[in-house]
Amino acid sequence: MFRSIGHQARSVVVPPGAVPCRLVPWSRVPPFRTVRLALPLTALAVLIAGCGAHPAEEHHEGHELGRFQASTPYRTDTVVLQEYVCQVHSVQHIEVRALEKGYLQDVLVDEGQQVKEGQLMFRIRPVLYQAEVKRAEAEAEYAGIEYRNTKALADSNVVSPNELALAEARYDKAKAELVAAQAHLGFTEITAPFNGIVGRFHVRKGSLLDEGELLTELSDNSSMWVYFNVPEAEYLAYARDKEAGRGTQVRLMLADTEIFQQVGEVTAVESDFNNQTGNIAFRATFPNPAGLLRHGQTGNILMGRRLTDVLLVPQKATFEVLDHRYVFKVGDDGVVQTTRIEVGPELQHLFVVNKGLGKDDRFLLEGLRKVKDKDKVECAYLPPDSVMKHLELYAE
Repeated sequence: MFRSIGHQARSVVVPPGAVPCRLVPWSRVPPFRTVRLALPLTALAVLIAGCGAHPAEEHHEGHELGRFQASTPYRTDTVVLQEYVCQVHSVQHIEVRALEKGYLQDVLVDEGQQVKEGQLMFRIRPVLYQAEVKRAEAEAEYAGIEYRNTKALADSNVVSPNELALAEARYDKAKAELVAAQAHLGFTEITAPFNGIVGRFHVRKGSLLDEGELLTELSDNSSMWVYFNVPEAEYLAYARDKEAGRGTQVRLMLADTEIFQQVGEVTAVESDFNNQTGNIAFRATFPNPAGLLRHGQTGNILMGRRLTDVLLVPQKATFEVLDHRYVFKVGDDGVVQTTRIEVGPELQHLFVVNKGLGKDDRFLLEGLRKVKDKDKVECAYLPPDSVMKHLELYAE
């Protein structure tokens, strides 16, 4: 009887016609013997290589490359969107500062609050300035009484005209001091100079303020100014488009890559170029009715540049070697030739070709990894219109 070690014996069902295997007790199993094979290393390498080889790879050099798709450049007029990093500024963004010294008695607005022109925002404790006004009122009243008495005496020829002139001057001075005291009292109440959004507070209620101390900022975000820098060559293209009555409208791409709903317009160009960067500053104005844009935001300006009679090739038909871009140009005999091209502006899925290809030159659309220079291939020609229909093309 067979006795298993560590496992429970199980019955084995033998199919009909099969030769049953006889179970041998472990004690009767003869010991294993190590068999040494003496093969030369070269023979062993050939054996291993022969086992891993595939029949298809044995005749790689002689196999057909197959049939590839080819086309010619697409000739058209289009608009290229130039992208520029930009900064967003409020049309009006000011610092709100204290005009008088004193304790900040009341803070009547909150950070981020929308305020109206003339709305009271801060109040400085006015007790001292109220006292100054009362003293100035008393001095003005005293000077007025003195002036009227002197005038009555002057009318009776009791005092000289010079005395009357001096009394009148003292009265005018007292009235001016009263106006100044009233102005200082008015400065204790700080109101909004225009409709806007309150910024961050730099002081709190009860703070001791110095004259000119910063309280907060106020931004008018009804319209926004967006600043961006444009290279000289692109500035010249913009100037020609503007002279032709087009090209002044721009779009704004926000930080999350969403396009701002409102369309902006270039409203100002700086007077001179930056000699260090070769750029010139542009300013575009965007309506901001929903208040989405805030002062200090960043984004990218998208400015259209019109291109006429240019050649376009799909990006997938090109490859890059050492910072240079190439295509496989197909000759009349079907032989492909590695051809360097110079590309201009980039569109979605497309390159504008400046040099290297003519409008009738054929190039491979696919199989760039399967062919090499001077290979002879069989091509199926696709018209450029058909190729463009399968690409997401932005063109006008």
